[in-house]
Amino acid sequence: MTKEEIILANQDHLFPSVFHYFKEPLVLQRAKDQFVWDADGNKYLDFFGGILTVSVGHCNDQVNAKVHEQVDKLQHVSTVFATEPQAALAKKVAGLAPGGLTKSFFTNSGTEANEVAILTARLYTGSSEIIALRHSYHGRSSLAMSLTANSAWRLGPPLQAGIVYAHNAYCYRCPFGLTYPSCDIRCARDMEELIKTTTSGRVAGVIAEPIQGVGGFITPPREYFGIVAEIVRKNGGLFISDEVQTAWGRTGNKWFGIEQWGVTPDIMTSAKGLGNGFPIGITMATPEIAAAMKGATISTFGGNPIATTAAKAVLDFIEQENLTVNAAETGAYLRASLEDLQAKQPLIGEVRGMGLMQAVELVQDRESKTPATQDTLRLMEAARENGILLGRGGLYGNVLRISPPLNISKSDVDDFIRQLALSFASIMEPATAGSVTARNVR
Repeated sequence: MTKEEIILANQDHLFPSVFHYFKEPLVLQRAKDQFVWDADGNKYLDFFGGILTVSVGHCNDQVNAKVHEQVDKLQHVSTVFATEPQAALAKKVAGLAPGGLTKSFFTNSGTEANEVAILTARLYTGSSEIIALRHSYHGRSSLAMSLTANSAWRLGPPLQAGIVYAHNAYCYRCPFGLTYPSCDIRCARDMEELIKTTTSGRVAGVIAEPIQGVGGFITPPREYFGIVAEIVRKNGGLFISDEVQTAWGRTGNKWFGIEQWGVTPDIMTSAKGLGNGFPIGITMATPEIAAAMKGATISTFGGNPIATTAAKAVLDFIEQENLTVNAAETGAYLRASLEDLQAKQPLIGEVRGMGLMQAVELVQDRESKTPATQDTLRLMEAARENGILLGRGGLYGNVLRISPPLNISKSDVDDFIRQLALSFASIMEPATAGSVTARNVR
């Protein structure tokens, strides 16, 4: 199919809710390592990684070799049979997860993983009430959208009952008008009153992203989750860490994002970077909590031999190449480079994040912090023209999300920052842009 035929087929045959970042859809045809190429042969430095999914580079040779071998051996049997790839991955993950989370249930996505987590928490506690955080995103099923506290990502009929929404730690836009650290983490301590005033007083648990993904990489103060977990557990609930975007070394030096805050979850979910593009989701729990799901259950495609083979190879590669350390070191270099850019660009209100999960929030002026939503859209287009891909998020659509593969280098960061600076210049001074020539056309 030609590029035009692909775009037309998308328009004619996909649900119209399937959206694209750009005015003209970007048709990608191939990828390798940190680069992707479009249908016209233009090369892009990918600093979004398929929404934090390409953790070890596009078409990773080591991962793909394991997959090719598995494809010719055993492709699918479902969970009613035991297979070596699923068992090997479950054993591997049990050795990495904190706090005795040695039991796993495999699915196909983060949405499914979160569904399993909520069901398990409700079965274990005997309560149906769940707390989610404002600005959160937890998936696209009816339940997951009910857990999502961002109106742009809620579709369809009324939300499911039994879910309330706590304040998150959005320090840049503190809902209490306070400043850290003199605030005494008011947002976290408000959890006590939330439970007493909006629930029965005994909850099944709280589900939280250690760093909120779609919310715009909102990163809490170090004390936040410790306070939240203590309050929730005091009221009978479990702490569920949604690690769909933050796991597998993404935040640097640790396997899981929640470890950065010194909190051990009762249940943990993940997906995305675990498969490097292969569909897989995982829910991890302690043996005691996992045992609450009594009776028989299956997942037809969860634990698929190909997906679990890929995931095991991804984890082995991260260990072999010491990528958790690279995420910390190169992530710090990226952060410093973004802060240098902030000093030169008044549109940048805040730089935040951790490891190779960094965000830039754009504002019309730093005093009012009015979201620069339209400028963000223009910058996304300019970045495309300058040969770099990045994501967009935040409640107001004014946050750039930057999440390259974990094995990028500092020279990749230099290239990215150079093109990002050109992109800012082109939207501030259109007449001097000339940015299209920056692309490497092949």
